[in-house]
Amino acid sequence: MSSANDHDANAGRTARLRAALAESPPLLWSFLYFFCLLSGYYVLRPVRDAMGASSDVEAVFPPEMVGFFAAHGIPLQELILQVLSTCSFILILVAQPIYGALVSRFPRRVFLPVLFGFFILCLLGFHLLFDSRVAGRGMAFFLWVTVFNVFSVAVFWSFMADVFSNVEARRYYGYIGAAGTIGAFTGPLLTRALAEKVGLANLMLVSAGFLAACVLCIWKLRQWAVVREREAGRDNESAMGGDVLAGLKLIAKEPLLRWLAAMVFLGVGVGQLLYNEQASIARAGFATAEARTAYYAGIDIAVNVLTLVVQLLLTRFLMSRYGLLAVLMIPMACLLVGFAVLTASPLPIVVGIVQVVTRSNEFSMMKPGRETIYTRVPREWRYKAGAAIDTAFFRGGEITFSWTYKALAAFGSQMVFGVGLLFASVMTLSAWRLLREEKKLPSERAHAPAGNGDGNGQAGAGARPAAGAG
Repeated sequence: MSSANDHDANAGRTARLRAALAESPPLLWSFLYFFCLLSGYYVLRPVRDAMGASSDVEAVFPPEMVGFFAAHGIPLQELILQVLSTCSFILILVAQPIYGALVSRFPRRVFLPVLFGFFILCLLGFHLLFDSRVAGRGMAFFLWVTVFNVFSVAVFWSFMADVFSNVEARRYYGYIGAAGTIGAFTGPLLTRALAEKVGLANLMLVSAGFLAACVLCIWKLRQWAVVREREAGRDNESAMGGDVLAGLKLIAKEPLLRWLAAMVFLGVGVGQLLYNEQASIARAGFATAEARTAYYAGIDIAVNVLTLVVQLLLTRFLMSRYGLLAVLMIPMACLLVGFAVLTASPLPIVVGIVQVVTRSNEFSMMKPGRETIYTRVPREWRYKAGAAIDTAFFRGGEITFSWTYKALAAFGSQMVFGVGLLFASVMTLSAWRLLREEKKLPSERAHAPAGNGDGNGQAGAGARPAAGAG
């Protein structure tokens, strides 16, 4: 009887997906876009993490940098992640104004394809660097993936807010998110299968192929974004104007954006404590970059399997029935419990479990909820303030807590996770204040079709990189 009920439920979900694709033509292209984007990213992510967990400073850093640290008696081998995080933050501060200039001065049809074309050319260059085993390739790749990770996914969700209304977002972001989760599952599977067989250099070509497909999807989706903006009386094909620091100014001015930025900063922080501990475990347990890459791919697979299960069974039901309250506060409760357990018993296996649960909650619940907010705010908030949050605040949290981890680690893992529990509590307060500000936003008056509130549909959207692990 149970088997028959499961079959009926699966058939119902399939029927709803087909109906959604039939009533919303851009959904299929959005589905494909996010699948290819996260597949391409997750092919690269384990390689990046392996570089961060490496003990071979010559492979990671250029000779001049190694020589400089050695001349000053600084143990670079013990500070690899901290130095990489610091350089990442500096690079993001440089890249953010460039991104702001692009979205201020060029229409979407120009800067989106140009951005992805630039990423593809970079991947071809990294193929040559890894194939030739050039010294310092690890640092160059780690920093580049930071920029790619932040801007490509930030642009994706901003673009989706151009294509879909808030009501449509609540209905369709789940399908799009599930596509991203499948892509996030496919990428590390490819990496795990290929890393030790074809080498890291050829993984760059695999990722470049996925990004080329993203460019096609952008071109196809543009027509629906234009239609929606015209219906709303806006010209979304023109440049937005404004100065390159407009995003930071908006965050300083608007309470909702300030609490959102605080959540991102603290979320990255507590995630960074876990990430650094995981890197220490990987560094001690695996001798080669290929072996570490396979290990990180396995972690990503576990995260994305759990994410997909939650998306399919819970997220859309929670968002439809309870709104942002459930999808923000349930992960917060899990985070508090996880860090309390780690404070009492910081075993490696517990670190892995909490890391998987925390990252999957970020993908499957917290980000989907936050992304629906952007469908109800002006375009400048989406493209400028949203990007600033995902750059300055995201990487600011990463660098701050990466060095915080290094200082706390001297007192033991329990101290690390005890402080993490404190910051997780402050993050929970930030989430509560964000919910209060979100209620003040104007709601769209259009009504979703009947049956939208059932608990059997797809999940909420996957989203930008998980806190502390991007």
